[in-house]
Amino acid sequence: MRAIRQVARRARGRPLGRLPRPLLVTLVCLPGLAALALVLCADGVERAATARALPSAGSRHTVAHLAPRPPVVPRSVWLADLADLAGRTQPPPRLDDRVVAVFVHHTDSPNAYDCADAPRVIRHLYAGQTGARGWDDIGYNFLVDRCGTIYEGRAGGIDRAVTGAHTQGFNHRTAGVAALGTFTAGTHVPQPMLDAIAALAAWKLGPAGIDPRSTVRLTSSSSRSRYDAGVTVSLPALAGHNDGFETTCPGAALTARLPEIRRTAARLQGRAAATTVPAFAETLTP
Repeated sequence: MRAIRQVARRARGRPLGRLPRPLLVTLVCLPGLAALALVLCADGVERAATARALPSAGSRHTVAHLAPRPPVVPRSVWLADLADLAGRTQPPPRLDDRVVAVFVHHTDSPNAYDCADAPRVIRHLYAGQTGARGWDDIGYNFLVDRCGTIYEGRAGGIDRAVTGAHTQGFNHRTAGVAALGTFTAGTHVPQPMLDAIAALAAWKLGPAGIDPRSTVRLTSSSSRSRYDAGVTVSLPALAGHNDGFETTCPGAALTARLPEIRRTAARLQGRAAATTVPAFAETLTP
């Protein structure tokens, strides 16, 4: 038994594949040592599996900068009283593998609404996009009211990478968040709205390891966008609608606050303050 304990001590911590062949034969063949061999085998398998599961130190997609999920009101709240849904079948959502950029919009609707009335405003937007425009659903993945409440927009799942219809040419691997209101030059943008957009962007970009202050390279899928189909461009990871499409959206006032939103989102991810914009995250195509 003393010899067995000495063998076990020498083998402990050593990967099984490195054990001398005579020792392996001894462990398996000698009476009373089969159980010890099984323990060592199991230990070696467990260590190998753990090593494969851990990301490497230089991995691009680390999870060190995950931000908490902010509260999101489900779409069932604003759809509850929509009579137009009678007999309407919602098609299955289109999904991407991850979100690497967030586009900010404004809805070009009145600003003087009570926050309790936000679901009615969203129903109006939904009716316009699915009615007059003939879309299969509202285009934005999320909407934020002036009080900072975040609403789920397009169907498919709050936690999933749902392909929206918010920025023509750049809907894949991106999320669209719309600020309820019109934010042209000189318009006040409520701070709770800015903070909510930042929290949403920090959460959505975290799993892909994207710094909200960085830029990513995206490839346009439509020549109706600001760039011809097939053209790869560098865009902010937290961008305005007008970065990808010829439009004044999200309005000059909200556009001017995007740098602040990016800094807040980066802080929520636990990132240190940066004096320079981070390098390109990576090249991503639809």
